[in-house]
Amino acid sequence: MIALISPAYAEGGATADAGIFNLVLLAGFVVIFYFLMWRPQAKRAKEHKNLIASLDKGTEVVTGGGVLGKVTKVDDNYVVLEVSEGVEMKFQKSSVAAVLPKGTLKSI
Repeated sequence: MIALISPAYAEGGATADAGIFNLVLLAGFVVIFYFLMWRPQAKRAKEHKNLIASLDKGTEVVTGGGVLGKVTKVDDNYVVLEVSEGVEMKFQKSSVAAVLPKGTLKSI
């Protein structure tokens, strides 16, 4: 049955250049990846680096684990927080998540 059907050929059809389309699609994905993922992450990392550099004695902070405290001592890599009267804990600087407004911790 198939031998009786003659093949149909396109007459004068132009070949489609898929290479250019694939490059444009790849470039589009790179741009989307940059604006939605890479740039915001770099911005957050820069803000966190500035936050850690601005730590000073008396600053009220919260750590990544949720511990609230007042900075009593700052080293190159560590920070000592007073979490209660007479109770001090040592943390890595990178574990500080945010700086709290002055007066947040009234009991310390």
